[in-house]
Amino acid sequence: MIRTMRVLLPALLLPALLAGCGTEKVDAGTLDPGPAGPDRAELDARARALQIAPELVYVTEAPGFTLAQQSVGVYGGDGFSSAYWSQKTGGQIYLYVDRGTVTAESCGGCERDGAGWYRTGSGQHEYLLPEKGDVVVRVSAESATVTRTVLRDAATATHRPGNVELTALFPTPAPTATAPVERGDLPPVGDGAPNNEVGTTG
Repeated sequence: MIRTMRVLLPALLLPALLAGCGTEKVDAGTLDPGPAGPDRAELDARARALQIAPELVYVTEAPGFTLAQQSVGVYGGDGFSSAYWSQKTGGQIYLYVDRGTVTAESCGGCERDGAGWYRTGSGQHEYLLPEKGDVVVRVSAESATVTRTVLRDAATATHRPGNVELTALFPTPAPTATAPVERGDLPPVGDGAPNNEVGTTG
């Protein structure tokens, strides 16, 4: 069963986040990763470094909205979340992907709309789209700033990303483990305390 509506907290936090990092908007359609852009394995590794399952990464499109890259993060156990922002209206569309299922019985207050479900509550409205492999994609927004038509279009446009779109989501390489630095002042035996003895020439 899909978890209950969990959009309120992210919706409250993201405006402050966007205000603090207002220049970090990404248009995935114009991003050029270069001739030697990262391959799929590297991009999946970047997702895993954020504890996001690569198969749960989705993107969407909506006219006038661009990805707020700093909003990309883990959702729940290993799910995915991101937000798209309209500079013109200030509206925000939230994308959440998590494991689960959605049915007429589990989606309280939902109405069927195409391939998904639509519901409203507490000034928010959202579409829930069941995907293969027990995955649910949720596209949410504030009712006052994003119309149902725009939200429906964004829900319909959700899809698994290609490499260019993944690079926009995860531009920073995953951290790699480094070998520990060997210290010359640690004795090979004993409790490992540094050797501070003064040599004969000290």
